[in-house]
Amino acid sequence: MRDELGRWQGSMLSPQVLQVYPVPPACYNLRDRLISVVIAMSLYLGCPIWSFKGWVGSFYPEGTKPADFLREYARRLNTVEGNTTFYATPAPEKAERWIKETPDTFRFCLKVPRIVSHAGKLEVHLDEARQFLDAMSMLATRLGPLFLQLPPSYSPALLTDLQTFLESWPRQADLAVEVRHLGWFDASHHSALNALLAEYEFARVVIDTRPIRDLRGDKILQGSVYQRLLEARQRKPDLPVLPERTAPFVFLRYIGHPQMEQNVPFLDEWAEFLAEQLQEGITAYVFCHCPDERLDPWLCRAIHQRVAARLPISPLPWDEVDSSQEEQPRLL
Repeated sequence: MRDELGRWQGSMLSPQVLQVYPVPPACYNLRDRLISVVIAMSLYLGCPIWSFKGWVGSFYPEGTKPADFLREYARRLNTVEGNTTFYATPAPEKAERWIKETPDTFRFCLKVPRIVSHAGKLEVHLDEARQFLDAMSMLATRLGPLFLQLPPSYSPALLTDLQTFLESWPRQADLAVEVRHLGWFDASHHSALNALLAEYEFARVVIDTRPIRDLRGDKILQGSVYQRLLEARQRKPDLPVLPERTAPFVFLRYIGHPQMEQNVPFLDEWAEFLAEQLQEGITAYVFCHCPDERLDPWLCRAIHQRVAARLPISPLPWDEVDSSQEEQPRLL
């Protein structure tokens, strides 16, 4: 039996192989644990920020100080969207603190600075893009896919510019691209963009605003980025969610409804999709937003629970935190 176990352990450890490779009965428990480890390492769940005082007493323990927010965040979730880099590249000292306060399994998915993404053509800002990437490379294994969010003014007419930029982007750095001009969703431009991204194995960001579409005009959205996002899409209110994969990873931004029960059908749908991707050996990065930011981490947990009901994945770091600190807030 020992020889049989050794041969099986030496096989490729992708989720697909682990599911179908003939496994001796004596190895069933080991197989299940290995499937769990492999899949868990491929599912990253997080929020757009970690510094939010409204989480103290619910997501963070009572009395948590701002200086400890990142450490407490990384004890519960395993990635963050990192929107602050849109405004400024962090100093090396700050990046060093990020490393000290997170485990090596944590991933920072940082937004490319606006001087690159929101200042006209991308190709003229290639030097700034490389400088940003060089500065963030000190994060090493903690650096996840970088996030290039293009403004609504960046239209399909600039496809050649985008191609030049992607050709020059270092291959060792994963990149996820979000387009907002509605022209990109027309059939021909949609296909051209996907083909371009697939050529370089960069991801197309999927953003799901369906849960909040019935909140258009609600005061909870006034002045928010979510209000502007919905207004921009009013010309195409039935714009579909297009989770087509162009890279070995998926990058999903889920905009949740502030009433948790309104999210249930969408969370179930995404859990099914994510389970399928993980079973194919694809890495998934999922970021949960909500007009009521208090709910962001709870949406992450809800997705994890639903995926875990479909696959034998390991618990979130959150699940290992003392449960006495983790009472779900009354608002849910």
